[in-house]
Amino acid sequence: MTRMRLDHLSYAAGPEGLAGTISRLSELLGEKFIDGGVHPRFGTRNMVLPLTNGQFLEVVEVLDHPASDKAPFGQAVRARSEGGGGWLGWVVSVTDIGDIETRLQREAVVGSRHRPDGVELRWKQIGVKGLQADPQLPFFVQWDVGDSLHPSADATGDLTLCKLEIAGSPDRVGEWLGQPAQHPLDDVEVDWVAPHGTPGILTASFSTPDGIVRI
Repeated sequence: MTRMRLDHLSYAAGPEGLAGTISRLSELLGEKFIDGGVHPRFGTRNMVLPLTNGQFLEVVEVLDHPASDKAPFGQAVRARSEGGGGWLGWVVSVTDIGDIETRLQREAVVGSRHRPDGVELRWKQIGVKGLQADPQLPFFVQWDVGDSLHPSADATGDLTLCKLEIAGSPDRVGEWLGQPAQHPLDDVEVDWVAPHGTPGILTASFSTPDGIVRI
C-alpha cells in the first residue's frame, strides 16, 4: 500500500487577485509568502507559505492562458476564484502514484514550475477531476524532487497547520483514498461536518507565535 500524508492546502485567489489575497493572508498569519512561479501545463501560478511537518499552504491564481481552459486544475482554480475565492482543496502526497492510477483507472499528469531562482520543481498529480466533482476529495501528488526542494523546506518552525474543518464524509473520503481518511491526516485534527451546500474545506486553523488563526 502506498504511503500517504497531507502535503499542502490550496487556496484560490479572490476578487482582489493574487497580490491582494496574499496580502490579506500574510497579515493574518504573520508570515510572508514566497513566489512559487508559473505552472505552464495548468495555466496557473502560485505563492507558497512553508509550514512545519513537511506541509505548505499555496495560494493559486488562474492565468489568461489556453492551458487554464483545458487542464482540470486550471478549470478548478478559475471556477473557485470566480465564485469569490477561498479554499480549493487539500492535497495528499503518495510514495507510488502508480497505485492510484491503477485504482482510478486513469493516468497521472506531469506538473512543473520554475522558481524565481531558476530551479525547476516537478511532480505527478492525479485526481483533480474528483475534486471538481466533489470538493471534499483531495487530489494526489508524487514529488520528483528531494526533500530539500520541497516547498516546505524553508519553514521557520513557527507556523503549523493544526486543524481542518471539512464539510463531507470521512467514509466517502476513505473510499476515494483507498484507506481510512485519518491516515494522511494523522498530524492534523479534523472536524467532519455534514455539508449544507458545497462540500470541502470550510476552515483551516494555524498555530502561530501570536496564537491560533482560523481562516
